[in-house]
Amino acid sequence: MLTFIGIGLYDKTDVSEKGLACIRNADYVYLECYTSRLMGTTIEELGNYYGKPVHPLFREDVEQHPEEMLDKAEKSSVVFLCAGDPMVSTTHADLRMRAAERGIRTAIVHAASIVSAVCGVSGLQNYRFGKSCSVPFPQKNWSPTTPIDVIAQNLSLRLHTLVYLDIQNERYMTVQEAVALLEEMAEKKGCRIPLYVGIARAGSDEPVIIAGPSEKILACDFGPPLHILIVPAELHEMEREYLEIFAGL
Repeated sequence: MLTFIGIGLYDKTDVSEKGLACIRNADYVYLECYTSRLMGTTIEELGNYYGKPVHPLFREDVEQHPEEMLDKAEKSSVVFLCAGDPMVSTTHADLRMRAAERGIRTAIVHAASIVSAVCGVSGLQNYRFGKSCSVPFPQKNWSPTTPIDVIAQNLSLRLHTLVYLDIQNERYMTVQEAVALLEEMAEKKGCRIPLYVGIARAGSDEPVIIAGPSEKILACDFGPPLHILIVPAELHEMEREYLEIFAGL
């Protein structure tokens, strides 16, 4: 049995009671550590809270070499933990399909996701979001422009864009870094992004949310990670008022 369990947005207590019971009854506990992370806790604290050792998994472990975990799931109870909700990431859907091909029973325990949390934090209406995109750290001889293409298309359709920020080992992209990269892409593309909404530490007791043009966002201190960014389209009156009250627009 392989159970995919979302453990929420920020710390060890975000997991649901149902998820926690599954974890404590499992024979093996794995934690996916590359699509997102809980910044309000550590793997050691999670292990103590669950009463079970937690084995970290990285991209190569899940996408290229999941055999050890799947072998265990054929004969034992295995849980696969991830920040947010399990099936928001396509890499998790792929793993579930691999398990099904081997005849392994699977189940999902859902949890809060950044996809829905940003709507509550920002006040932007969920049905007005278009395709999301990711901003990666630039690499030598590789600087993708896909993010600005997605944003431009969404803006033309009057849709908001959720922009995921890159995570590499212990390096976490900040809102300011993402905005600087997007402004560079926009200049080369000949387009303009009028407004950004930066969010830091969603799910914590003191999240930070700041809305404004690039000049304002680049001058702000969002504090520690994780950060995420929204590029809003034309705002509804209620969305604008919400951002004025809670994000300093």
